Amino acid sequence: MIEVNNLTFSYSEKSPLFSTFNLIIGQGESWAVIGPSGCGKSTLLYLLAGLKHPSAGSIRIAGKEVTRPRPQTGLVLQDHGLLPWATVRRNVALGITIRKFYGPDGIHAPPDMNMDPKATEAQVDFWLDWLGIGDLQHSYPSQLSRGQRQRTAIARTLVLAPDLLLMDEPFSALDAPIRIELQHVMTHFHRQSDMTSVIVTHDIEEAVFLGRKILIFSRRDPMNAQVSDNPLAGQPEARHTPDFQDQCHRLHAILEGTP
Repeated sequence: MIEVNNLTFSYSEKSPLFSTFNLIIGQGESWAVIGPSGCGKSTLLYLLAGLKHPSAGSIRIAGKEVTRPRPQTGLVLQDHGLLPWATVRRNVALGITIRKFYGPDGIHAPPDMNMDPKATEAQVDFWLDWLGIGDLQHSYPSQLSRGQRQRTAIARTLVLAPDLLLMDEPFSALDAPIRIELQHVMTHFHRQSDMTSVIVTHDIEEAVFLGRKILIFSRRDPMNAQVSDNPLAGQPEARHTPDFQDQCHRLHAILEGTP
């Protein structure tokens, strides 16, 4: 699904964040990315999204080199990015509205996009209901809680049926109960779909719960990231087990660069 080959990237004259960095992510896999602030976690996500471009090397998704944002990639950000003057329903349908303007050109929308208005309205209804915000569809962002706004942002992305979902700390500003609830929602969705997902997070427990594979940027050696398999991902019953806590402690030790 994703092939990162000898990626090099730096901002202006600063030292490279990545130098000959390589990574392979398979179709349908769920990945979490953790590391200290400034190590390049979000930058890697924006490179995968086609919003930033490598200084050298390449990124290929589904066999094609990424030179610009691709319509099949969904991106969920921490700050929601909702239009304050639009209702929940109009915000969720925003991407569909933009795609209809351009048509299925393969650049702004997939070439096989369904243009049937009834079908697209049904998709909006489905995700509003699936994420539990159907009764809020005529409300405005200012009338919503943070958790409801994030559900709206997630629905706006999923309604476009992406094959790759990128999330940049989407739950970090939420209270713990709401954050855990949305983590369960995304885990349930991942079990039902074949979508590939990559989430950037500072929260080690969130990484263990959401990432079947975890990419770890060490504090002492951020240029040499490690990949850890994580069989505990997506298991709510495992969250309070010794195995889960041991995995968190092990990742913390890698993150801090301690034995």
